[in-house]
Amino acid sequence: MDFRLSEEQEALRESVRDFAREVVAPAIAEHYEQHTFPYEIVRQMGKMGLFGLPFPEEHGGMGGDYFALCLALEELARIDSSVAITLEAAVSLGAMPIYRFGTDEQQAQWLPKLLSGEALAAFGLTEPGTGSDAGGTQTRAVLDGDEWVINGSKAFITNSGTDITSLVTVTAVTGTRPDGSKELSSIIVPSGTPGFTVAPAYSKVGWTASDTHELTFDDCRVPAANLLGQRGRGFAQFLRTLDEGRIAIAALAVGLAQGCVDESIKYAKERHAFGQPIGNYQAIQFKIADMELRAHTARLAYYDAAARMLAGEPFKRQAAIAKLHASTIAVDNAREATQIHGGYGFMNEYPVARFWRDAKILEIGEGTSEVQRMVIARDLGI
Repeated sequence: MDFRLSEEQEALRESVRDFAREVVAPAIAEHYEQHTFPYEIVRQMGKMGLFGLPFPEEHGGMGGDYFALCLALEELARIDSSVAITLEAAVSLGAMPIYRFGTDEQQAQWLPKLLSGEALAAFGLTEPGTGSDAGGTQTRAVLDGDEWVINGSKAFITNSGTDITSLVTVTAVTGTRPDGSKELSSIIVPSGTPGFTVAPAYSKVGWTASDTHELTFDDCRVPAANLLGQRGRGFAQFLRTLDEGRIAIAALAVGLAQGCVDESIKYAKERHAFGQPIGNYQAIQFKIADMELRAHTARLAYYDAAARMLAGEPFKRQAAIAKLHASTIAVDNAREATQIHGGYGFMNEYPVARFWRDAKILEIGEGTSEVQRMVIARDLGI
């Protein structure tokens, strides 16, 4: 077992780290204050090939793998989570379902711009009244001739309302199975389709520079050919999508946790109290040591889950473990980093204030901590 990165992986990590420090860091605070989407940063990420990292070159990708995406997400989140979640959602929730389940025609139509970062895609799963109960989907799609007619709503959908959003893949009830259960399918809805309405952006506690909306569908008609994958396989498709996405969210959470370590070390060396840097006191040293311990072990957890996934081995439990642990320690590290900074940690001019606001959603999005425990327990056979 060798957890050391290859030269190529190390070069990618260094490249994204430099970009995050030199491009993202100077600009992101203003976007947070103004609640604006960082289009210029997204454009530059597209030029770097980050949106195409885990896709083959024949589709316009970079020929990398999912672990490469995770490395990039960790380094971005080390500086800012809004930028990181924009990339994560665009790839694992937006483009990946089309790559995995789409027809040749769907892939040819949508993937080139998605993998170049010229366009973004979203994944419409969560609904206002369902939350963690994804199987309780109420949105319905009825086949009328050669069109699907969609009615319903979705909530908390990332990347769904930007100027460059091209589509949302929506899960909907498309019928009833012989056993009486719902038949769920996935359908591509292009932006601007009549009957598809994007509500104003949410006012959020954190991730204020990312794009999140509620969506409504009122007799929204799309071609029957917009069915993504097999009819009735929507539930299985989004479970696979979420399993992969949990590894990516774990990487993002590790990045935030490591960013808390970085900022705390910097502040501990600069801030003086009682005649010396506060980093000279064991109370601060031990806090930072524990923060590094948390980030390191969470990193190993997502490395393990990613390795199993890429090897074609079962990884559901390991992905849930990585996501649960990484999101928990991200919140812990954000709290401790804020404490180390004292009153300055409560000021938005310091990155740890942003980390503190961004951390909590990691225990909720892409499956709450409670859901992760359910997944782990079930996989253990209990």
